[in-house]
Amino acid sequence: MAAPKKAAASAEHDKTNGGSPPEFTREQELKALRDMLLIRRFEEKAGQLYGMGAIGGFCHLYIGQEAVVVGMQMALKEGDQVITGYRDHGHMLATGMDANGVMAELTGRRGGYSKGKGGSMHMFSKEKHFYGGHGIVGAQVSLGTGLAFANNYRSNGNVSVTYFGDGAANQGQVYESFNMAELWKLPVIYVIENNRYAMGTSVSRASAQQDFSKRGVSFNIPGKQVDGMDVRAVKAAGEEAAAWCRAGKGPYILEMQTYRYRGHSMSDPAKYRTREEVEKVRHDQDPIEQVRNRLLAAKVSEADLKAIDAEVRDIVNASADFAQHDPEPDAAELWTDVYR
Repeated sequence: MAAPKKAAASAEHDKTNGGSPPEFTREQELKALRDMLLIRRFEEKAGQLYGMGAIGGFCHLYIGQEAVVVGMQMALKEGDQVITGYRDHGHMLATGMDANGVMAELTGRRGGYSKGKGGSMHMFSKEKHFYGGHGIVGAQVSLGTGLAFANNYRSNGNVSVTYFGDGAANQGQVYESFNMAELWKLPVIYVIENNRYAMGTSVSRASAQQDFSKRGVSFNIPGKQVDGMDVRAVKAAGEEAAAWCRAGKGPYILEMQTYRYRGHSMSDPAKYRTREEVEKVRHDQDPIEQVRNRLLAAKVSEADLKAIDAEVRDIVNASADFAQHDPEPDAAELWTDVYR
């Protein structure tokens, strides 16, 4: 009886890129546009503040990848958890975390989500079911699997969405997590954000198997490649994966084929790729422009779209102002929230 099971699992390893994704309603398009614009404008502002010295430490921007987390959030329900690596500001905003609190954490202020002590890579919101922001490459995969174990134990119907990149996909703990998740049929969606370059090494030079949707084959975990630049395709794939998990069938892998426009971090000049390559993706595949063009074709006015952008810019500018004027943590905070 094992052979049919393997056949069924391997049949799930297909690509969504070839077909047309389900159309969005006007309201869904507008929501996707606003949510992605909020992430992009926020990240642009964060880049400016970093350049001014207002943000210290590491800072990894999500510009270009907005459709992945926005589309996935549209496929989830209240109570589902999100955990990710250090390119995490977009995930925070998509889960509904307040821009003021996120920006204040970036600048190390008292009003930040981790009281100014976590910075860019380590902030959390139990209220929004966001479990970090993790600086160790691949560390969140085991933790996200643990969240799914808790969901399974409690029989609460929730799904853990565990994000990691193409670089982290080569870490050993990822496969230990895959094995455990499939063995115990844990409700976890592994979202591999393949932006082609990890820290700076292209996928073709670092990965023997470049189809990341197949990384779970030896564990019988189904997987799918998704156009991660099209928010509609992401939402559709996310819904399919969530339904699989909620049905008690175990984990699911989604490889989101996406692209980051900036360097790996703010200190990365990104000389390992050409300017022409980046501009071609911006011109041909930009996730925000795709939605904007569809809305214009649906007779939404340019003025209405500019109004959305203006609203988002006001939110982001207010968050930057708040973050630069909020007090720094009291020195006594060094001794709180410390495990001893």
